Amino acid sequence: MSRRLVLDADQLAAIRRDPRYRAALGARRPEQDWRLRGRCLHLDPDLFFPQTGVDAAPALSVCRGCPVRDTCLAVALDRGEVDGVWGATTHDERRRMRLAWTADVVEAA
Repeated sequence: MSRRLVLDADQLAAIRRDPRYRAALGARRPEQDWRLRGRCLHLDPDLFFPQTGVDAAPALSVCRGCPVRDTCLAVALDRGEVDGVWGATTHDERRRMRLAWTADVVEAA
């Protein structure tokens, strides 16, 4: 049995309208030191990698106010990061975004 995620056209369209996704597309070429400006830099990394069943809201709250949130999400989508909170998104959100991302990045190249 395969656990491959398949999205229909409406779901892909919704992802492509998501402001976080659109901002990440515009931030695909990160500056070398982007991580140094992240709000997470001096926080406990465990906050951003909650255990299964633990609420990710505290990490998402930190990310929402981060000046490099868009770049962080773009990097996570490019690298296929599967764990943790990146760019104010959860694993499940990025998993869906990744399907559109792969197509959109290849198309833009």
